[in-house]
Amino acid sequence: MDQLHRTAPEPVPAKGAGAKPRRFVFVLLPEFTLLSFACAIEPLRIANRMAGRDLYSWISLGEGGGSVRCSNGTEFVLDGDLDEITRDDTLMICGGLDIQKATTRRVISWVRREARRGLPVAGLCTAGHTLAKAGLLDGKRATIHWENQDSFSEEFDEVTLTKSVFVIDGNRMTTAGGTASIDLMLKLIADDHGEELAGAVADQLIYSAIRTDQDTQRLSIPSRIGVRHPKLGQVIQIMEQNLEEPISPALLARDVGLSTRQLERLFRRYLNRSPKRYYMELRLQKARNLLLQTDMSVINVALACGFTSPSHFSKCYRAMYETTPYRERGAHGGAKLPV
Repeated sequence: MDQLHRTAPEPVPAKGAGAKPRRFVFVLLPEFTLLSFACAIEPLRIANRMAGRDLYSWISLGEGGGSVRCSNGTEFVLDGDLDEITRDDTLMICGGLDIQKATTRRVISWVRREARRGLPVAGLCTAGHTLAKAGLLDGKRATIHWENQDSFSEEFDEVTLTKSVFVIDGNRMTTAGGTASIDLMLKLIADDHGEELAGAVADQLIYSAIRTDQDTQRLSIPSRIGVRHPKLGQVIQIMEQNLEEPISPALLARDVGLSTRQLERLFRRYLNRSPKRYYMELRLQKARNLLLQTDMSVINVALACGFTSPSHFSKCYRAMYETTPYRERGAHGGAKLPV
């Protein structure tokens, strides 16, 4: 039987002929997200293949060396411990679950030291938290997975948080997680070796819509709720932007040119719940994220989600999640960052 053989492609022109390969140092934190890591390293491999020469090289490090498990349980053998790397390297911190626990004092000290030497540093997925904890994002723009944005904003108010799929601010880079690593790496490849090579890499990845730092990480509201009604989308957007100080249904209706009764009918028809109930669910979802992802007190979580009475907060939370905020915090053993 004939076998299929993949022939080497015709080399794609790449700028910087004869230049030394750029090396990426991936620091794999415990419980890192495999998807974000794979989406960062594969474009480099493909860029080398498409160019017909080594434009990039990479190694993986981790605290203690040895091996590390990602969030799906797969174990990776590391190339080494957190030793000093060269000034020409680009540092990529790969985060995932339980990022607060993974961001140890040693990791913070090591990342700070390497950053002081002038290295570009990126935080993939939840590792934006690690960069912020090390003080590397102070006064800078950054992003992190949408599920972690509430907790990040509460802890790092000196960072300008965006909803972009990735952000490059000087020599600091952050991604929102998932396939956003592809977009960041294609941007770096284009900057290093030209748009033609980056496009060839995207084609190999079957990645037909390259996103920029102007693209946001979440679907539009109509796509998320499965309803394309402009005024309903407007109201939900206002709700999402005002969780700490909820706005009454009457004011929401007025803001979009509806009566309170029309607003009620709109929510009942398309979402099978009242505006008040939908708003409450949004606030409680934020509360749950803060309980699981931060060390904020339950009272402060309540205030951050528009509840002035702790008892009312607890009652509403129990009705939705069948547990109290205090038990939720205790059951999960402190702060975690799910992705």
